[in-house]
Amino acid sequence: MNNRFDLTGRVAVITGAGSGIGRATALVFAEFGAHTVLADLRLESAEKVAEEVRAIGGRALPVKVDVRVPEEVTAMVKHSTEEFHTIDILVNCAGGSYNALIEDISVEFWDKILNLNLRGPFLCTQAVGKVMVEKGGGAIINISSGIGFKASLGVAAYGSAKAGLIQLTRLTAGEWGKYGIRVNAIAPGGIDSEGRRRAMLKAGLDPDVGGDNNALGRIGRPDEIAYMNLFLASDAGSFVNGETISVDGGPKV
Repeated sequence: MNNRFDLTGRVAVITGAGSGIGRATALVFAEFGAHTVLADLRLESAEKVAEEVRAIGGRALPVKVDVRVPEEVTAMVKHSTEEFHTIDILVNCAGGSYNALIEDISVEFWDKILNLNLRGPFLCTQAVGKVMVEKGGGAIINISSGIGFKASLGVAAYGSAKAGLIQLTRLTAGEWGKYGIRVNAIAPGGIDSEGRRRAMLKAGLDPDVGGDNNALGRIGRPDEIAYMNLFLASDAGSFVNGETISVDGGPKV
């Protein structure tokens, strides 16, 4: 039987692969046959995930990269194609923030958050996209956020960046559809990841409390985003393009 979720032999570059959604995505993709490039600012984190991927029979290449730096992104793509000869999938997971009220946001903080959450995915999309255009197809998935759609206290910089990523998704999908490249985004709700825990602790909040703002009444798991990434990356999502899909437990009424 044809398995439209099968990624056997495909090469996936995953940024922010050392933890959270990125790590979960690497493991799910490997389970379905993909070779993975595990890109992370912390090489030791990427190497640990690479060991997990290899333990389930997958091939993995850990790469240290700061997605905000064009030269490092270019080097990541070069290293990936030297190892695997092509790139079929890009998942832009690298991102993060801390809460700050608008009146307290410095220019430096604003630039830091937008560079990580919007400039980084743009640079990776542009660099990997050149490979995909040449080969005639591919799938790009941007991890945005529910904060990109709605207002919330203390996330002006992060929310602006994630809203920009949603629009970048639409525009790239529109421009590159003619090359057979699909570009979509996911807008997660609260996910129990290392980044979320750090941000909540810094804000003086309990990271084990959450889920009271969605219909399911719980925090999401990284693998629940990873399986949506699988759908969008695989042939199962072959006619989905330019969309941002909310994975947030549903609206509470």
